Amino acid sequence: MDQTKIDALRAQPVAPFDHLIDGRHVPASDGGRMDVISPIDGTVLTSVAAGTAADMDAAIASARAAFEDGRWAGQPPAARKKVLMKWADLIEANALELAVLGVRDNGTEIGMALKAEPGSAAGTIRYYAEALDKLYGEIATTPQDILGMIHREPVGVVGAIIPWNFPMMIGAWKLGPALAMGNSVVLKPSETASLSLLRMAALALEAGVPPGVLNVVTGAGSVVGQTLGLSMNVDVLAFTGSGATGRRLMEYAAASNMKRVYLELGGKSPNIVFADAPDLDEAAKVAAAGIFRNAGQVCVAGSRLLVEASIHDDFVAAVVKATEAMRVGDPLRTDTHIGAVNSEGQLNVNLGFVKTAQAEGGNVMTGGGRILAETGGYYMAPTVVTDVTRDATLAQREVFGPVLGVTAFETEADAVALANATVYGLAGAAWTANLGRAHRMVRAVRTGVMHINTYGGADGTVPLGGVGQSGNGSDKSLHAIDKYVNLKTAWIKL
Repeated sequence: MDQTKIDALRAQPVAPFDHLIDGRHVPASDGGRMDVISPIDGTVLTSVAAGTAADMDAAIASARAAFEDGRWAGQPPAARKKVLMKWADLIEANALELAVLGVRDNGTEIGMALKAEPGSAAGTIRYYAEALDKLYGEIATTPQDILGMIHREPVGVVGAIIPWNFPMMIGAWKLGPALAMGNSVVLKPSETASLSLLRMAALALEAGVPPGVLNVVTGAGSVVGQTLGLSMNVDVLAFTGSGATGRRLMEYAAASNMKRVYLELGGKSPNIVFADAPDLDEAAKVAAAGIFRNAGQVCVAGSRLLVEASIHDDFVAAVVKATEAMRVGDPLRTDTHIGAVNSEGQLNVNLGFVKTAQAEGGNVMTGGGRILAETGGYYMAPTVVTDVTRDATLAQREVFGPVLGVTAFETEADAVALANATVYGLAGAAWTANLGRAHRMVRAVRTGVMHINTYGGADGTVPLGGVGQSGNGSDKSLHAIDKYVNLKTAWIKL
């Protein structure tokens, strides 16, 4: 990465953003605006439209009209593929601009942002573009005088609500399969990270996505998110975020048209280290990265470190050493390892978890407080807390910040019991040189993703989905397409 180019992009003023509805950039119907506060220094970066219920209704109506007249769904698969491939190319061509804009908005360190945001988004859009003309219907096994066919049809209008931690990446996980299958989409970004998604959507128009097929409405979840959830003209809701919001969306679906709701609600993922791990130094470095990258604001973050008692002290010391070697600071510097927390509110939540952990008997081995306050930004020292009991708050509730809780275990059975002792089930890991144990852990730990001798890195070829209160349905892979299609049977008497 070229620091000079990054600095030049950082210096550029950011013009105010409006909604994208029916192919046009339009302000809020009542003229309302929301300031965008940069977590890098706490200053106002720009503003976005503060959407109203009327704005969201207009976007949904635009998406419905676009779907019904077939301007996108009615195009041949090869034509949709061509447009989506061009969109991926444009995202890639503007990758540094998009990444810097996103970092100024949400604080992710630039090295991770460039790869995980435009890099991942372009790859995801391209993946589903490549797949869309290779998905066939089915012929059922029927008597000779019957032809039974199974068609995949787009569901119609998809509402997608995207979080602030990786808006482009997670946005593409919804947009890629939904658009590839011919649906129209209304996207609602997070109040604290809308800019890169708005810019990415503008590139979709440039690539040839017809007006109305992709709409973006910014604003408060309690206003535009609720309107989206309660709409009778939305067929599917796809959401990544908190469990509390996920529950409300399910209530909205029940109160309206019983739309399908797919939820990814985070986790409290266990990273289990056995004494026979093949490389304990590597495991310690990966454990630190697995929780502290993006300031812990990763849904699959390994926030619970479970360590076999015989190596506990030495391993914790290695994790602390790896943690203290990570540089926290300006996320637009290429030598920064950990950027800013997304908002002042989230920073205060994180610090509150540390205080609670100490009150419940946890010992802070490193970190624990706010740092770099003189910059005006929202920075927190990566924090390692030991002696976290099974039922402690830090073991049960998702922090979504740079706080790692450590718990010792004695036996494999103890490790499994601890790993499964939460309401979540999104991700996990086990470090062991024992092949049999590795397979047992994959089966025994209740998660959607289980890593062995690594943490993170699963690409778009495999699904990401949770069990328990981590949600339902899968993002990524061909399995994600199932959320955005209806199966129709044709039963034909010959």
